[in-house]
Amino acid sequence: MDERDACGVGFIADLKGTARHEILQWALEALSRLQHRGAVSADAKTGDGAGVLFQLPQGFFRREAVRLGARLCHMEKLAVGMTFLPSESEALAEARRIIEETVRGWACRPNRLRVRWIGWRPVPIVRAVLGEKAAAECPTIEQFLISSGEEPCSGERFEREVYLIRKQIERRVRELSLLAYIVSLSHRTLVYKGLMVSSQLGRFYPDLQNRSFTTSFAIFHQRYSTNTLPNWMLAQPFRMLAHNGEINTLQGNRNWMRAREADLRESVWGEEAELLSPILWEEGSDSANLDNALELLVLSGRSVLHALLMLVPEAYEGIPDLDEDVRAFYEYHECLMEPWDGPAALCFSDGRIVGAALDRNGLRPARYLVTEDGLVLVASEVGILPISEHRIVEKGRLGPGMILAVDTTRGALLRNAEIKRMLATRRPYARWVRAHLVRGPGQENGELARDDGDGRESDASVRRQRAFGYTIEDLDVLLKPMVFEGKEPTGSMGDDTPLSVLSQKPRLLYTYFKQRFAQVTNPPIDPLRERLVMSLSTLIGARGHWLEESPAACRLIKLRSPILDEASLAWVLRQCDGRWRRLDAVFPVSDGPSGLRPAVRRLCEEAERAVREGASLLLLSDRAVDAERAPIPMLLAVGAVHHHLIRCGLRLRASVIAESGEPREEHHFACLLGYGASAIHPYLAMETAQAMARERGVDPLEALRNYVRTLEKGLLKIMSKTVSYTHLT
Repeated sequence: MDERDACGVGFIADLKGTARHEILQWALEALSRLQHRGAVSADAKTGDGAGVLFQLPQGFFRREAVRLGARLCHMEKLAVGMTFLPSESEALAEARRIIEETVRGWACRPNRLRVRWIGWRPVPIVRAVLGEKAAAECPTIEQFLISSGEEPCSGERFEREVYLIRKQIERRVRELSLLAYIVSLSHRTLVYKGLMVSSQLGRFYPDLQNRSFTTSFAIFHQRYSTNTLPNWMLAQPFRMLAHNGEINTLQGNRNWMRAREADLRESVWGEEAELLSPILWEEGSDSANLDNALELLVLSGRSVLHALLMLVPEAYEGIPDLDEDVRAFYEYHECLMEPWDGPAALCFSDGRIVGAALDRNGLRPARYLVTEDGLVLVASEVGILPISEHRIVEKGRLGPGMILAVDTTRGALLRNAEIKRMLATRRPYARWVRAHLVRGPGQENGELARDDGDGRESDASVRRQRAFGYTIEDLDVLLKPMVFEGKEPTGSMGDDTPLSVLSQKPRLLYTYFKQRFAQVTNPPIDPLRERLVMSLSTLIGARGHWLEESPAACRLIKLRSPILDEASLAWVLRQCDGRWRRLDAVFPVSDGPSGLRPAVRRLCEEAERAVREGASLLLLSDRAVDAERAPIPMLLAVGAVHHHLIRCGLRLRASVIAESGEPREEHHFACLLGYGASAIHPYLAMETAQAMARERGVDPLEALRNYVRTLEKGLLKIMSKTVSYTHLT
């Protein structure tokens, strides 16, 4: 099989947890056979990046600590930092100074471990094996050693302390714009990686041939770069995971992680939370950002299995025979964290448990086998190690949403159902969900609540249509097939409409935005045949703390669809029990175009004030439009409020619903949802649909259902083109 379209990833582990050098050698051999999965530059030697993650060889580095003059007592834990430092001498000296000062200064902080600085170890390298481009960009590669001090401490506490030290170093390096990067800093794991093809890794780092480098597992990765240019820092594995695929919900994931930074102080991190921001490495790839999120969740107290399934859940909503406790586990955690969805195949480890998982789509290969002598191998393809068939006692593949792991401390192979059942029964998630999660009307039969309005056929409707830029083409070409046939209007593949920014005619703000299509390595999703992995469900209300677990965290309203009719909107507002505010997205016509900016500023200030006063739902409405008041473009209103609340640290305290006469086609709705709305009530489009039905003698309610169903199908189609899966939370 000649696969050349995605990264190669996998792990090899000893089921008994026995650390030996052969594990690392087998990982390098397997990695060299994945070379075809990466690209090379014109010099035919510079690759997209390759690397391995494995357990820290304590024996070797304790001897190095002694060589550097340290005397370690038996209770001291040793951590090693692998670094890429600047090549220029002055910048190198500055980077070293920052790292050493930060570590030494950490021991002086109150209530901190008395960590000890031990010293620097230059990492032996063979630069000659690199390609011309990789050699020219090769950083200075050094390791630094620190110990926990003689004060007794748990491994979890030491990991958190060195994590905080690393975050402080990263902040100081960023402030000085130094090209310095900490590849890994842990007392459990170590990462060796670089800008090279996989077969060069073991020759470039002689350490990897040292028989003192023993481990019970190793994760390996050959990168195939798509949405970022190859460089030394973006080679994988990262500190906890290696990833084959892409996170296509990335922009939304990044924005929501920024919103969560305001809650860090109210967690296990306390006063040290200020060191954690920003959580994500903004210059990093999608894989690097997912690694950042996984690392923080694990170091905040969750197991690596728990954190991984929280970030990358399976498509639980469409599985009818799923264990109810497992379903409740996923439903509870979607109240805390939106999924990071791919396609994605992931190998991960916290230094004790090593595993692999696929996202809900299952569009990246992950084969596994278990041998009679307790070797577990997971990889992107079969045949990467010469293992005889008679030695294999089990083999198979991971399917969509499946996970497999090896617990090296217990010597146990953890399978998909066992892992999920174990996590699902840790807490009474099913009871919490039943008690606190409120489901919207029509959740069982998939219908919206009935709207008993009269369609509002009047001159007022026509005036509103003019105010919001409706045209005859909108009514005849766009809305008619949606209302009467329940399908999108037919159009040609060509589009000769001028770009909005160049058009001489007024255009809606939505037309300035185009779809951001997925990268070329993503297999296409069919929104009809693969409906199982797609969802339009949305959550309304103030979010619980994502680093904690409490019953009240799922005290939210769950809607099957983000498209609300008038009755559904009224039901949602009743459920909020007075904890909602209507904010008028309008401004005086007399102010002219110059009145828009202060109106948007006023809207943001009103939103901030409402949330601080306890509102958990903001209804941005332009119903007040009349001869004296013009509408603020609803996309501008939603986006401005969304980002203002993020900057204020208030975004997770409230949801935003857009009540607008402006949106009428699926692209409008997709933009509003993408920029922060949790749900939309398109009152004028719905009035128009009902009025059109009455004119033809058609049931207005059936016309309304046709319109909404068409919008929902259109949203699914947009999601299938732009991302592999999107969850509208």
